[in-house]
Amino acid sequence: MIRFWLHRALRWAALFGAAFVIVSILLVMLLRHVPVYGSTVMLERKVESWLAGESLPIRHQWRPWAELSDHAKLAVIAAEDQRFPVHRGFDVDEMRRAWEASRNGAKLRGASTISQQTAKNLFLWTGRSWLRKGLEAWFTVLIEALWPKQRILEVYLNIVEWDHGVFGLEAAGQHYFGVSADRVSEVHASRLAAILPNPRHWDATRPGPHVERRSQWIRQQMRNLGGARYLERLGAE
Repeated sequence: MIRFWLHRALRWAALFGAAFVIVSILLVMLLRHVPVYGSTVMLERKVESWLAGESLPIRHQWRPWAELSDHAKLAVIAAEDQRFPVHRGFDVDEMRRAWEASRNGAKLRGASTISQQTAKNLFLWTGRSWLRKGLEAWFTVLIEALWPKQRILEVYLNIVEWDHGVFGLEAAGQHYFGVSADRVSEVHASRLAAILPNPRHWDATRPGPHVERRSQWIRQQMRNLGGARYLERLGAE
């Protein structure tokens, strides 16, 4: 009897696993071509607000690649993932440096690429667990295999969280500076990129000393990368 139920459980687990793989592949293929109007992190924030008995309006508006500021595109690459055009979803060199630094006594820092962050924000949740990291790796592999780099960055800039209930560059530009996504300047972009590690506690409009220093560093990195011409390395969709 135990063997019968074990066999049945394994069969259902295999069917569930196969269904998950097929559905996730089809979903990623679909989202290569259609605008993304929401994410699981947006849903997570709404649920958190409901459970807290609060109201959290989600501010988000999709903007296609051509309507996103080149300054913002370059700023997030300069700040978070300078090898974005060349890696395949995971920056092994950065991961190794982070691990070695932690072994030498430094706090273990994140080494997530833009591809990993896109996978997490779009399909998963913000908590830390081995399950989430495993799923994040799976979806990262999928979007790297099925989307061009330009599409990954386009989706990332449209769904990343920039304040309480503020998601995507259009909403962030309006929220902080009163401008649309295509009018975000170099300074605006560097400050938006500077607060991404802690967007619900740092302010792009009134940056503290740490955020201001980080935004200045980001602007220097943008110039070091060669400016907007660097984006040509991403290729077309």
